[in-house]
Amino acid sequence: MTARVRVRDIAVIGGGLVGAAIAYGLADGTRRVAMFDEGDAARRAARGNFGLIWVQGKGLGCAPYAAWTRASARRWPEFAARLREDSGIDIAFAQPGGVHLCLSERELAARSALVARFGAQAPGAAPRFDMLDRAALERLLPGIGPDVAGGSYCPEDGHVNPLQLLRALHLGFAARGGELLADHAVLRVAPVDEGFALITRGGEFRARCVVLAAGLGNAALAPQVGLTARVRAQRGQVIVLERMPPWLPLPTETLRQNDAGTLLVGDAQEDTDSSATSLGVLAAMARRAVRAFPRLAAVRVLRSWAALRVLSPDGLPIYQQSRAAPGAFIASCHSGVTLAAIHALELAPLIAAGALGGAVNAFSADRFDAPAAA
Repeated sequence: MTARVRVRDIAVIGGGLVGAAIAYGLADGTRRVAMFDEGDAARRAARGNFGLIWVQGKGLGCAPYAAWTRASARRWPEFAARLREDSGIDIAFAQPGGVHLCLSERELAARSALVARFGAQAPGAAPRFDMLDRAALERLLPGIGPDVAGGSYCPEDGHVNPLQLLRALHLGFAARGGELLADHAVLRVAPVDEGFALITRGGEFRARCVVLAAGLGNAALAPQVGLTARVRAQRGQVIVLERMPPWLPLPTETLRQNDAGTLLVGDAQEDTDSSATSLGVLAAMARRAVRAFPRLAAVRVLRSWAALRVLSPDGLPIYQQSRAAPGAFIASCHSGVTLAAIHALELAPLIAAGALGGAVNAFSADRFDAPAAA
């Protein structure tokens, strides 16, 4: 007896923050949208995300990426409100601004130079950065240590609870008529007449459109539909400290207090595909956190974890439509929280319309072939 082949309009491969945000934006009750997810066995970047919505420092040397990041941050209030209405989940969204701390005069001078380069890159359109000396920073963040020389402040920065964000995206997707297929890792995808065949661990499917948002898994899937995904893993690590009464009014790039009062220390950029923690890196992170806020020396560590970022060769997102199979799209990036709003509200409608364009064209994987072609 022949196994039944199930048909959907759009198949989103990947149930992490990138895939879930796109799937949420695609589900509007008029299309049969299925999101294929590996389930809890996946080495999901979303599970280890620090939770920042971060503008400052993004896109130096690439004005389109700076603009794309800023556009997403500006749409986050609308996105968060819509997601709460659809899912009923409080994702602890807050956008009070954020601070990059400099722990020496040398770091402060380097940060000032970087901020100046941002202004020169896109005069009149660069994100707002305020360089703060120690006195100004101490008024904003009481309790900073003597090593803190100053820092930069961006009012568009913020943070969320990333686990609640992922849960809300899944529930919101279902509320909008989407179908979440857990434990359906996609093994193969192939163009067929008027669409694609997907071979999954849960059976065979057909879809007229497919979106590859499987993180590091895109590397194997992309060539099957005429695309390329030059992605690599980068390890980040997080230290979880005990809960405290609220005392950190806004996030820094490497330290934030979440909605439950738990303190998170996040940092590290290691080129490895191992998701194991490393004691030496965690110790360096802890030392820097204590230099920033000496009171943390007496706060207990509860646990730590590591997770893998998904990076392209230049660190920028990859969005592309297949020329060989025009119904296939790819989305790869490492800023799944920051870009969730624009993925749902702007990228998803372009995919639904059947063609990418506008600002998205700057992130085609063709850019990696340009030097060779020249």
